[in-house]
Amino acid sequence: MKSSRKSLKDALLCAQTEDRLTVGVHQSAEIMVEDPDSVSFCVLAVDEEFECDIALQIHFTLIQSFCFDNDISIVRVSDMQRLADIVGDKAEQLEDVHCVLITNPADGSWEDPALEKLHLFCEESRRLNDWLPEISLPER
Repeated sequence: MKSSRKSLKDALLCAQTEDRLTVGVHQSAEIMVEDPDSVSFCVLAVDEEFECDIALQIHFTLIQSFCFDNDISIVRVSDMQRLADIVGDKAEQLEDVHCVLITNPADGSWEDPALEKLHLFCEESRRLNDWLPEISLPER
């Protein structure tokens, strides 16, 4: 579990430096519809607002379904503020950090060891019938 925490943080930071992050539910949905093959990984973040926001719950259900149907690895985190801290500037531009996508590199290379570890973590979780595994983000 500890390695998946670090892998998630590392993958987000790597994707951020390479400008491969999409932040926000609506922005993520647009990317998924326009170019689903470009999406490599999805992070859904829940907070207190989630339990009371039916529209957000519906969006999450649709995003999860889309990810499952398109073989996109997906995890859930419970600390939206920590996720916002990690994705930095992108989060400051937007109020919505409930969904973060990592897209594939434009050049087609696939050499992000942290992302590969996350894919393996998700694959193993699915084998154990945990279709939406939760990862606790590491402290600062």
